[in-house]
Amino acid sequence: MLMLWRCAGILSVGLALVGTVLPVMPTVPFLIVAAYAFDRSSPRFHARLMAHPVFGPQIGNWRRHGAIARNVKIVATLSMAAGLAVTFFILPRPFWLVQLAVISAVALYVVSRPAPPPTA
Repeated sequence: MLMLWRCAGILSVGLALVGTVLPVMPTVPFLIVAAYAFDRSSPRFHARLMAHPVFGPQIGNWRRHGAIARNVKIVATLSMAAGLAVTFFILPRPFWLVQLAVISAVALYVVSRPAPPPTA
């Protein structure tokens, strides 16, 4: 079972890396899954992920508070909008409308999450 969790963590990190360059692919949700998987399979990988200067605090905010920082919400929403704008010219209309519906639902979810509490 440990190997299954470790493979899920590695796959999730790989998908997150793809998400760092593709605006329509999320990054942090895959890292949250990776943190969950590594928490069950590899304390070393889990610690490295949580210690990451950019993604560690975001993962921690989500795990502790179910919260997304305001600046992260803005970047995520703008990235989704940019990806949607680009695919407007690439995808056939029915596929683009499906993408519009999915991205709209995801954006509403992201924006509706609370902000993390201020740090003391």
